[in-house]
Amino acid sequence: MKERLGVVLSTVTDATLAEFIELAQLAESLGYEAVLVNEGRGDALAASQAIAAATTRVTVGTNIANIYYRHPYLCAATARAIAELSGGRLMLGLGMSHRQMLASLGIDMGNARETLRQYTQTVKRALAGEGAHGLLKPQAASHPVPVYVAGNTVESAAVAGEVGDGLMPYLSPLSYLPQLVQAAQAAASAAGRDPAACHCCLSIPTFVADDEAAARSAARYNLAFFASLPNYRRQWRRAGYGEVMDAVQEILRTGQRRDAARLIPEDLIDEVCVVGTPARCRAQLAAFRAAGVDLPVLAVSPVNEERHAATRRALQLLAPGQD
Repeated sequence: MKERLGVVLSTVTDATLAEFIELAQLAESLGYEAVLVNEGRGDALAASQAIAAATTRVTVGTNIANIYYRHPYLCAATARAIAELSGGRLMLGLGMSHRQMLASLGIDMGNARETLRQYTQTVKRALAGEGAHGLLKPQAASHPVPVYVAGNTVESAAVAGEVGDGLMPYLSPLSYLPQLVQAAQAAASAAGRDPAACHCCLSIPTFVADDEAAARSAARYNLAFFASLPNYRRQWRRAGYGEVMDAVQEILRTGQRRDAARLIPEDLIDEVCVVGTPARCRAQLAAFRAAGVDLPVLAVSPVNEERHAATRRALQLLAPGQD
């Protein structure tokens, strides 16, 4: 059986929709299962819709859509439309984003985990044609829409198992992933649902290059950026990198990301990234699958090249079914 593999395209970059569509069509032709879109500076659902219209087989969706950007009724209505347009190929990933970023937009997260639970429940009810919003009764989706819930802690993973259809963590260390998967499946079982049906989709920073030193340098610089966000620092602390995160946080107060990158340990790179030659990357993907990831998704970053070209090359080198 062909191993499941996807790719996530980033709206944090300057990529155009036309570039997303080209990469999605390439991924589909190479046998990838899913092309997902994250939500940074662009609309992940709109991008997913554009990709759906330009493809015929590949699963499309969000990794992740920010729950604070859309009313759950609108989220469900948009998801229903994309599911219909794509013939049932939509995977909807939902998450709570970052407190400091939302605060800069004037958005108060409140109790983020409880908001995520309630939002997911409302979206799923609306997709089923249940619930009411004033005088508006939702229209049921004509195709099933699996709703994945972001979770980097066991508490948030439990929300995914309780009310979602799957778990969608990010940058969770390889050694910590089994705890997240177990928490999600235990919560699914407690809610009277089949725990085996609660799958894990993980987006993995991917740096493909024959020059492993260059690939690891790019990965180190990438992780230094994410270390500036409290959510990721906390989960890396839980994995045993507390002292490193203290030192990185102190350096980042002065804005010196390259200095912070020098402190990122080699083993942390191996815990959260896929790095190096294609053969080594495939071996690392196998380790993530063994840790409980049903659908690994490549989040390709460049190694001394332009991002679009790097993504095309990585898609070709790591395509499912290759040795």
